[in-house]
Amino acid sequence: MGKLADPIYLEVPYDKETARKLRAGDYVYLTGTIYTARDAAHKRMDETLDNGEKLPFDIEGNVIYYMGPSPAREGRAIGSAGPTTASRMDKYAPRLINLGLAGMIGKGKRSEAVKSAMIKNGAIYFAAVGGAGALLSKAIKSSEVIAYDDLGTEAIRRLTVESFPVVVVMDSQGNNLYETAIKEYCRDQNSV
Repeated sequence: MGKLADPIYLEVPYDKETARKLRAGDYVYLTGTIYTARDAAHKRMDETLDNGEKLPFDIEGNVIYYMGPSPAREGRAIGSAGPTTASRMDKYAPRLINLGLAGMIGKGKRSEAVKSAMIKNGAIYFAAVGGAGALLSKAIKSSEVIAYDDLGTEAIRRLTVESFPVVVVMDSQGNNLYETAIKEYCRDQNSV
């Protein structure tokens, strides 16, 4: 295995030009504002768009974290904040990407429709480490419900993050770390 690349420190939101420079396998630390939304919130955003109404936040250049937090402990902005399986949002993601969504954070594979929308629009899919929600929550400095409060943990939240650790899994060129890592592992195993 080669040397790990230096991490990239990225302010969010960001523009398409910045997104197009990121590559699958890059280690990135996000600082700024991101939003949370899971299945129910995505369904409601889709219905909002169908009704010709505005989304609860400006999607352009922003990042959605597929996460529903546990209750915050005293003195903390948020409870455990681990990623949700991203494929559950795949039927909604292309529409949001086409409207300017710059990035998504989750875990697991994505559909070809999401990949195509990402390539067309210069978007990024980041992975956060599943099972590390308590550690990830330490990078979240504030959390505020901004829409769909009735959805409980699935409400849309605005998070302020500082050095939130993610890995680029799918880049805007269509490279997919899940695929390339398997090929590299098999190649390394065959050379032993």
